[in-house]
Amino acid sequence: MAALGSPLRTLRGLLRELRRASGPAGRPYRDTAAYRHILAAFRAHRVTSEKLCRAQQELHFQAATYLCLLRSVREQAALHQEYHGKGERSPEEVAGLVGFSLPQQPGGKG
Repeated sequence: MAALGSPLRTLRGLLRELRRASGPAGRPYRDTAAYRHILAAFRAHRVTSEKLCRAQQELHFQAATYLCLLRSVREQAALHQEYHGKGERSPEEVAGLVGFSLPQQPGGKG
C-alpha cells in the first residue's frame, strides 16, 4: 500500500475540494453538513494520550479515497466541459479544427 501522507494534509485537501464544489454563488462551505461531518470524524478518531486508536488509519484511508474521488469528479467535469461535442459542425469548421482549408470552387463560389 502506498503511503497516505499526513492526516492533516488529507483533511485540508478534503476541505479544499468542498470549497471548490460549493462554488462562488453557493452558500459558504462551512455551513454544509459534509464539512461538519468531516471535522467531527477527524476529531473523533484522533490519537490521544489515553488511547491508541486503530480506527484512525481506517478513517485516513477512507478520507484519502474520498479525496481522490472528489478530485477525479472535478477534473472529469472540467474535461467534459472543455471537450464535449458542440453538435454537428460545418465542413469548413471541421477543416479549420484540423488545420486544413477547403479548396475554392472556380467562378468565386465557396
